[in-house]
Amino acid sequence: MTANTLEINASRQFTPWLLEQNLSLVFTTYQAGKLFFIGLQQDGNLSVFERSFERCMGLYARGSSLYMSALYQLWRFENVLERGGLQDGYDALYLPQMSYVTGDLDIHDVVVCQPKSDPNNIFSKPTDTASQIICVNTLFSCLSKMSESHSFAPYWQPPFISKLAAEDRCHLNGLAMRDGQPRYVTMASRSDVADGWRDKRMGGGCVMDIQTNQVVVDGLTMPHSPRWYQDKLWLLHSGTGDFGYVDMVHGKFEPVAFCAGYQRGLAFHGDFAIVGLSQARHNKTFSDLPINQRLAEKQAEPRCGILIVDLRNGDVVHSLRIEGVVQELYDVQVLPNIRKPKAIGFKSDEIRRAIAIG
Repeated sequence: MTANTLEINASRQFTPWLLEQNLSLVFTTYQAGKLFFIGLQQDGNLSVFERSFERCMGLYARGSSLYMSALYQLWRFENVLERGGLQDGYDALYLPQMSYVTGDLDIHDVVVCQPKSDPNNIFSKPTDTASQIICVNTLFSCLSKMSESHSFAPYWQPPFISKLAAEDRCHLNGLAMRDGQPRYVTMASRSDVADGWRDKRMGGGCVMDIQTNQVVVDGLTMPHSPRWYQDKLWLLHSGTGDFGYVDMVHGKFEPVAFCAGYQRGLAFHGDFAIVGLSQARHNKTFSDLPINQRLAEKQAEPRCGILIVDLRNGDVVHSLRIEGVVQELYDVQVLPNIRKPKAIGFKSDEIRRAIAIG
């Protein structure tokens, strides 16, 4: 296989699992600039559909909407097919409907929430009843809201960050919702100088509660993708290769499964976790991480793809392996009750004929 080709291989039971769970998957690869949809064809074989977006990273799926961050924009796609409708055999058609031009903020995770009233004031109401898009603004070391007049509006910043500057000081990267509101973030370090996280990435990472500004767990190496699910805070301990959860009482990370690759992107469905894997970059930032030693001990090579982990026992029960031009993933989301999705992009004139009437 050459570096310009793409090969996607599913484990034997991956496609039956998609059918049984009645879902499809969507993931981003910023390294190759692609948005991929993974579903099933009518004959039960894998359906792979992709569209090109430069440096696409964070994903968030809610209802018929799909949000995605790109190099200097944040996009909202809408599934314009009614339930039960089909177009050329596809049962979901994601049409780009809106974008915010943000500039290159290195946006990582994205969530959507409702504005929250002050619980201590019975007369207070949200100033805006529309949904808020909250992004991890990695370049400025903060969480930010989308703005209709500016590149972003600051929402929260770590208490140790003394200034909002385009310096990627702590490599803030992950955001978890709890009870419908942004709650937990991951960062590679607590550095307050430009690009300082690279010097403290070994054991300098932590999870922080943005409501209290307290560290929930520290001593982590390159944590990513925190998610609140089934009353637990799950995350990817990417530097060691472990997927697991946080013991909130004792402030400890509890590993559940070892994953043979650099983990980024985490979603859930039923009793399963969907974990994104990347091959490690060959640079100083990634060369000396503990996961490399663990892979060597297990006689394994880092791989790119998706793993399905059974939460009941920690077993990796299904996998999707990606080889060739795609070597790194960033985020993954579940599309429930959709068998075969596709999207409209901008590389052809198809977008000119895609018209949805409200």
